[in-house]
Amino acid sequence: MTKLSEIAFKIRSKNAGPFWLTIDIFCASRKDFERVCQLARSTRVAQVLGTDEAQLKRYEIADLNVLKFSLPRPQIQGTRFDRDMHGASFAVLLADLEG
Repeated sequence: MTKLSEIAFKIRSKNAGPFWLTIDIFCASRKDFERVCQLARSTRVAQVLGTDEAQLKRYEIADLNVLKFSLPRPQIQGTRFDRDMHGASFAVLLADLEG
């Protein structure tokens, strides 16, 4: 099985404000982009991230070979239960996605 991290050029996650996260998956070629789009189905991504699929927003930016997901943060940024102020750890969860 191939992992998402073996196909994508870069996977990063970050804040999109105090209530949302964004995950960007950059690909080096159109072929890799198409493979990533097949592998990272919204249903699977929602399961891995522990969120409701209805709240997951998916953006396929073919001109840039980028697949982007936006989702509500599990905890509001900066609250005492927030373990990741910058939202950077969510990329790691998708990197191991296999297909």
